Amino acid sequence: MPLSRRTALRAALGAAALPPLAAPAFSQGFPNRPLRLIVPFAPGGAVDITGRLLAERLQPLLGQPVTVENRGGAGGNLGGDAVAKAEPDGHTFLLGTATILAANKFLFGRQMPFDPLRDLAPITRVSTGTVLLVVNADRPWRSFADLVAAARANPGRITMGSSGTGTVSHLTLASINRAANMEITHVPYRGGGPAITDLLAGSIDMMFDVIPALMPHVRSGRFRPLAVGSAERITFVPELREVPGMRELLPQSGIDMQSWYATMAPARTPEAAINRLHAAIVQIARSDDFRARLEPLGFEPVTDETPAAFGAYLRAQERVWEALVRASGATLE
Repeated sequence: MPLSRRTALRAALGAAALPPLAAPAFSQGFPNRPLRLIVPFAPGGAVDITGRLLAERLQPLLGQPVTVENRGGAGGNLGGDAVAKAEPDGHTFLLGTATILAANKFLFGRQMPFDPLRDLAPITRVSTGTVLLVVNADRPWRSFADLVAAARANPGRITMGSSGTGTVSHLTLASINRAANMEITHVPYRGGGPAITDLLAGSIDMMFDVIPALMPHVRSGRFRPLAVGSAERITFVPELREVPGMRELLPQSGIDMQSWYATMAPARTPEAAINRLHAAIVQIARSDDFRARLEPLGFEPVTDETPAAFGAYLRAQERVWEALVRASGATLE
């Protein structure tokens, strides 16, 4: 039976008065309280520096304070797990690394407390960088070819320190040992700082590590750079423009070690929050100011057009890092 005009009007008004079906956190707009950016390493490192650059620039864009919270431990897994288990409302998010998001599940196996693809929602990458190969300047090797020749002539005698088993430094060495048919001995440390101290003292011969940690000693003349782990040269760091990349040194290897940083939120975070974070982070990462702050650290800004595009990239990267871990034989179980 058709409704009268008055009855229909009353029904329409009643429907308009019903509470919205959206989650309460978004009825007043996102964000509606301070945000936490979890950095899964101790203060002072490259990830922490990047996180703080990001947080201070996010606050005016989002209209809420953004606090950096350092949650180090277990190769970054403690911080990643904290975000995976956080309330999925967009107010807690992660600045993760390639190793945490793509390699750790294969390094830690059953001890991995979360699955990045299942338990986290992609937002966007923020930066990318590679690792630098340096030797103690007192060593006789003047080029990568010199180092390879010495390593082949003395298998296992040359030693490389790293910040730990399964790190990007360790996986890079494993790849290069295999590609160059040589044997350089890996010496894992509990962090990059102690390894650098021993390299300065001459207790070990060489290191692959992130550029920011090594550049002060390159500039002082204590370390000699021989190669970068990326396929191409690093042209935006003046002191490294003449240092060759892997495409020149090992052209058939396909080695292109990129240690990217990216933002993730808890799985099931509403799409509206993800999109708001994505837009703000991309705006920052594409700014001249952010680039000017990152490049002296040896990193370049990089972003993904959409969260879905980063999700696809992450799935592809997981296969790449799985292969690197399997080939290295590294395990943290």
